[in-house]
Parts: sequence; C-alpha cells; structure tokens
Amino acid sequence: MRAQLLIPVGVIAVGVALSSIYKVDEREKALVVQFGEVVSSRTEPGIGFKIPIMQNVVKYDDRILALSTQPLEVTPLDDRRLVVDAFARWRIVDAVRFREAVGAGGESFAKNRLDGILNNAIREVMGSVPSTAVLSDDRTALMNQIRDIARREANALGIDVIDVRLTRTDLPDQNLQSTYERMRAERQREAADERARGGEAAQRVRAAADRQVVELTSEARKQAEIVRGQADAERNAIYAEAYGQDESFFTFTRALQFYADSLQPGSSSLVTEPDSLYFDYDRFVKSLEPETADN
Repeated sequence: MRAQLLIPVGVIAVGVALSSIYKVDEREKALVVQFGEVVSSRTEPGIGFKIPIMQNVVKYDDRILALSTQPLEVTPLDDRRLVVDAFARWRIVDAVRFREAVGAGGESFAKNRLDGILNNAIREVMGSVPSTAVLSDDRTALMNQIRDIARREANALGIDVIDVRLTRTDLPDQNLQSTYERMRAERQREAADERARGGEAAQRVRAAADRQVVELTSEARKQAEIVRGQADAERNAIYAEAYGQDESFFTFTRALQFYADSLQPGSSSLVTEPDSLYFDYDRFVKSLEPETADN
C-alpha cells in the first residue's frame, strides 16, 4: 500500500522539480514574474529556477528586431506635403523596464508604441526642413535626427532604437499631376531660354562668318587684280620684246591668237565665202602687216 502511494508522490515530485526549471538560450531574455511583479531576470543563456505554480517565466527576443511604419503624410517648411514611411531596427535592452512599460502586451504592444514614437519624430524633423532637403539623395542627417529623437522617447520602454531609414519619400497622389505640370512648364521655359541663347549665338557666328567672307573675298579680288595686272604687264613686255626682235614672228603669233579666239570649242559659228582671207593664211598674214606696221 505504501509503495503504491510512493509512485504518485514521486511522479508529482518529479513534475514539480521539472516545472521549477526553465532554460534561456542566447537569443532570449527571461523574467521570472510572481503575481504580476518581476522578481528576477536572466539575460545570459543557461538554466534558471523558479517557484512552481506561484511564478512563471516571460521571455523576450534579445535579437535586433525590425519595424516598418505605415505611410505618413508630413508637411515640410515650404508647405509641400509629402508621404513618408520609415524602417527602424530596435532591440530590448532592459527587460524589466520593458515589462513594466508594456505589461502583458509584449512585443506587439511595444511595436505599436514604437510606431507612434517614430511617427512623431518623423513629423518633428520633416516639419523643420524644406521639401528639397527631404527629397535630396543625402538624407543621412535627417535620419540620424529621427533616430536620436526616437531613441530618447523609446528609452522609457527599455528599448534602444539602433537605426532609422526613410524608405520612401513621395508626393501625395493628388499633388503628382500638378507637380508634373509645373515641372514640365519649368523645363519648357528652360528649353525656350536655351533655344533663344542658341539662336543669338548662331546669329553672331553667322554675322562674323559673313563679314569674314566679305573681307576674304575682297582681299582675294585685290590680290587677283594685282597679279592680273602684273601678268598683263609682263605679257605686254614679252610681246614688245618679241616684236622688236622679229616682226614677222609677232604677226604669226597674232594670227594664231586670232584663230584660237574665233574658234572656241562648242560656241563658234562662222559664215564666210570659200575664198575668204580666213582660209588663206598667207593673204591673212599680209593683211595684218600694214596694221602691224602702223601700230
């Protein structure tokens, strides 16, 4: 009879002993809670003990957690509304303070609190700068300001906000079309200005080129007249010298020049009699001699 009683007692004792033991791994923080009050905490991995039934263990994630905020409409200094959402990384650094702040709500309740903290920080920072600073590629300073504000606020929850990143910064849908139209008008105005400046520059270039053409043409004509005059003088000198040396040779060359001038290729027509001087070289030359002698 006694042996039969010892078996259940032993089973109960083993169950009580097992229920008094809990394990914490390296990814967790653990709190021992008694009647809603924290009696001990464990942040290192290993085995811990608690009073069965009276105490229970609450565990929290000790890793870096992520939180994405919902799109938030903000108004920068220039009253140009923007839609912003952010991504934050946070971690529970004080499990006791975290428990006191969120109670039994745990991490889900903490995320709601942290989401509100981030939204307020985003509105505060974005409302202090113009939209050009928000839309620029370098927004590191703004994100650091948001992180610092959120870190101060979240410290009361036992949370450390490690980093905050702005993932999207857009215009509201109702403002997009007007913004596009304004941007298009600005680009068209800039294009018109560029075309006007280009046309003015082209006109200056054309005027300079035309003036240079006139100057070069005038100079070329001047040089051509000078060269032509020198050539004519040299030619006349050669003719005069040839005439002085051999009068008949000079007459011969004049006859040949006459034939060459009168019989230009493709444009010469000659109507004359067969016995004309034109076809009798000797008579033609003799007809030139008196004229040459007179000259």
